[in-house]
Amino acid sequence: MADFNKVLTPGDYENGELNVVIEIPTGSNHKIEWDRKHACFMLDRVEPMAFAKPCNYGFIPQTIDEDGDELDVLMITEQPLTTGIWMKAKILGVMKFVDSGEVDDKIICVPADDRNNGDAYNKLEDLPKQTLKQIEYHFNHYKDLKKPGSTEVKGFEDIKEAKKVIEAAIERYAEAHPELKIRNDIKDTVEKAKKAINNL
Repeated sequence: MADFNKVLTPGDYENGELNVVIEIPTGSNHKIEWDRKHACFMLDRVEPMAFAKPCNYGFIPQTIDEDGDELDVLMITEQPLTTGIWMKAKILGVMKFVDSGEVDDKIICVPADDRNNGDAYNKLEDLPKQTLKQIEYHFNHYKDLKKPGSTEVKGFEDIKEAKKVIEAAIERYAEAHPELKIRNDIKDTVEKAKKAINNL
């Protein structure tokens, strides 16, 4: 299996597009997580079926959120997606979320190319209100049987705020991985050399 943090970038988030890796399909009660250390997926726990995920759950490669994990994504699709696939996604907004006192925000996305609905979703307001209500209820209560009151949805915010959260998560990853800057500097040097050669 590929190490997603090595083979994928976060994507062109400034223009509203991300690379997203899927961990948990819609409707699953399996808490599947990307294990960064071993570069593979692991089953962390089995949740009560009453708290199966209301949407697909994944992460943005080469990011670190305030809780120390990759930045999470809630991927809205009509059919469940498969664990381990990656996809290009369109940013709709962000769910501001706190888990056991730690900031654990979730970027809300849809597929970048959805020909089934004609790319109808372009901002949070385009989603059915019931979808956001179900997501909010799930994340406010999914740990109630073990740690009641430990999670809180603070609200939903727009694409602009989502981009700020993503940018901060990319910066944290870059600080933890200075070798990326070296690779990017080399890449930029190669690109400049190619352009110079083409202009001769």
